[in-house]
Amino acid sequence: MRRWSARATFVLVGCAVLVPVLFAGLLATAGLVMVGIGGAVVTVAALYWFLSRRGFLRAAAAVVAVAAPIVVFILFVRAQLLWVVLLSCGLAALALVCARITLREDDRDTRMPEYPASRPSRPFLIMNPHSGGGKVARFDLRRRAEELGAEVLLLEGPEPIDVVAAARDAVARGADLLGVAGGDGTQALVAGVAAESGVPFLVISAGTRNHFAMDLGLDRDDPGASLDALTDGVELRVDLGVINGRPFVNNASFGVYAELVRSPAYRDDKTATTLQTLPDLLAGQTGSRLVAHIGDTVVDGPQAVLVSNNPYGSGDLAGLSRRARIDRGVLGAVALSVASTRQAIDLLRVGRFRQLVQQTTREVVVDADTHTIPVGVDGESLLLTTPVRCTITPGALRVRVPRTRPGTPAPTPAVDWIRLRERARGPRHSAESPSGT
Repeated sequence: MRRWSARATFVLVGCAVLVPVLFAGLLATAGLVMVGIGGAVVTVAALYWFLSRRGFLRAAAAVVAVAAPIVVFILFVRAQLLWVVLLSCGLAALALVCARITLREDDRDTRMPEYPASRPSRPFLIMNPHSGGGKVARFDLRRRAEELGAEVLLLEGPEPIDVVAAARDAVARGADLLGVAGGDGTQALVAGVAAESGVPFLVISAGTRNHFAMDLGLDRDDPGASLDALTDGVELRVDLGVINGRPFVNNASFGVYAELVRSPAYRDDKTATTLQTLPDLLAGQTGSRLVAHIGDTVVDGPQAVLVSNNPYGSGDLAGLSRRARIDRGVLGAVALSVASTRQAIDLLRVGRFRQLVQQTTREVVVDADTHTIPVGVDGESLLLTTPVRCTITPGALRVRVPRTRPGTPAPTPAVDWIRLRERARGPRHSAESPSGT
């Protein structure tokens, strides 16, 4: 099956290239390519100006960003070649589907190993009744947990509760499992206590986004289903990120995004605050100048850096999607440097090595020209002392999950033409010479 899908990939790519040449001619095909590339360059440049300028220039850039694709479309229609472009793009899309079918990894390699787990006798759960718009009350999580023998601490009252101290106190009193129904930031703090104490950790998907729960394969629509892990659960051994001594389960962001969420006005009006602040941030007039040390690679002056507990998919540079696994023992690191229109256009180039660095490593150090910098850690805005050091602790966390859960889909593989060619050729059989005298 994979051999034929690999061969179909190359056939479809060839057809996508030949269709314009056969039906439009070589000269017209060159014109189509030039118009398409020109439209993309103008659109990207205009979008960058829209984000990096104010006033009349921003308004003009918005008009150009909208008009450029429309002009390209009109030119294709007037040349009566729109159908050729659409057919070629359709064949290329089918080729991409076949390529990903061919390269999709085996399920056993994309799923984290499960380990047997005994039922805890004294589970201790921390629940935030305000998280996720009140999911704790809406799904009656406290009562259901207490019926299963858990001690529950609600984060309510006039005084803030130190969840780290509460978790450590519970372990000292004999708790043999710690769990959290709340946001990823609270999850990370209590997960750190569970890791240092060697007790299992339970994630209850009662937060707003629940990225950690999603990557564990939990049901985000039914937080109560997470409680099944108390009676019929298995364990996953996952990694834990550490940033300046503080644990994180998802990611830490530096640069533009961290500066934006630090602003008090951001919570009241995200769009207006972003548009007002971005020009100065992109020009380096406000915020700190960063230097990111990603393994042996040094990135000087990036506008944004994302460090994640295990890498996200190759098409997800903002940490908004899934991680295939959280037990690879490496950090994912993405650094983006776009300080000019030319650098923004360079992102269209294949490779993008200069403006975009994407690697895996065991350590990332972010330094700056200031003593402290804002960092977004698992969705919370913090001010950390520089240099900020991010590391990974492999297999530090024993996460208890229900035996029956939705699970995680297989990741979308990046297109690797060398592997595709090997698949298309099929297995190589070596002829053995008969021995004898």
